[in-house]
Amino acid sequence: MIQSVPLSTLHGLGGLTNAEQQKTSGPNPKFYKARLFFRQSFGLGGGQDAVELGPNQLAGMVDRQRVVVTVGNLGLIDIFDNNTYAHDPRTQFVNWTFLTHGAFDYAADARGYSNGAAVEYYHDAWAVRAARFMVPRQSNGLALDMNIGKHYGDQLELEHGHNLADQPGKVRLLAFRNRAVMGNFADSVAYAQTHGGTPDVGNVRKESIKYGLGLSLEQSLRSDVGVFARASWADGKTETYSFTEIENSLSAGVAIKGNRWGRPNDTLGLAGAQNGLNKDHQNYLSRGGLGAFIGDGTLNYRPERILEAYYNIKLFKMSSVMVGFQRISNPAYNADRGPVSVGTLRLHTEF
Repeated sequence: MIQSVPLSTLHGLGGLTNAEQQKTSGPNPKFYKARLFFRQSFGLGGGQDAVELGPNQLAGMVDRQRVVVTVGNLGLIDIFDNNTYAHDPRTQFVNWTFLTHGAFDYAADARGYSNGAAVEYYHDAWAVRAARFMVPRQSNGLALDMNIGKHYGDQLELEHGHNLADQPGKVRLLAFRNRAVMGNFADSVAYAQTHGGTPDVGNVRKESIKYGLGLSLEQSLRSDVGVFARASWADGKTETYSFTEIENSLSAGVAIKGNRWGRPNDTLGLAGAQNGLNKDHQNYLSRGGLGAFIGDGTLNYRPERILEAYYNIKLFKMSSVMVGFQRISNPAYNADRGPVSVGTLRLHTEF
């Protein structure tokens, strides 16, 4: 169930401020199905590792060499880009930029979920993941396009775990390719020049392909300190379809446990990011075009820059309180706007 009213009606930023905020939420409580999936693991040997109880997984032992098949309704980033230090807005950073790759327009409905299938292959320190999931019928819509053979989001991820100075780390390389009926920014500008008015991607939607890449790093420096970094890029020729209006992004940060000040279950986090748009998208906005989240009739383009800090206080075994702060320069890529300061107070409880 969700009940929430988004800051600024969820407009005015590429890196939106609350990754738990859904595009279809409102002041009245809404009940919905978040996840309903089947998962089967096929052990292939190579020794075993312990898996702790956690979101979307049961505790137990798993083979280091195995194939895992998941089919059903879930969030695609439950499986992909599972960065240890910046992935869960319930206990970590809350800006959308730090949820996953900023330019990863991953297949999802307006709540962040989709139907599809994923296959993962684990071989000791290596893992390969591939999946196909449904895209919305309309840009940023709630209803999914059930014709997964024609319209879909495909992704492939390669992961390698390593030890650096006896501390664990991982490197992930992601590629995605979406096929849907999308509006092209250059086409919409050309249409407006011919027919008059301001550009509107809704006038030129057609069968289109969108693709992109992402590189994700995480590294433990010591038992109580870890760092992460991401770099992502999307071709950006077409409208944002499922995630947010970012077409290139660089981000990095650190998470520090409170061991040194006698609070080992607390976490201090600090991260920064720079988001950008491609030239066609910039031209579209400068001519008055509007996107799902950004556009105000003009554009003095600058990269959007985000700084976020949080302190998560462990109250009890399953409860915590977080205080946080975000400073956003050039919101929506416009140097004539902002900067914006946003404070966060979050209570998280599990039952």
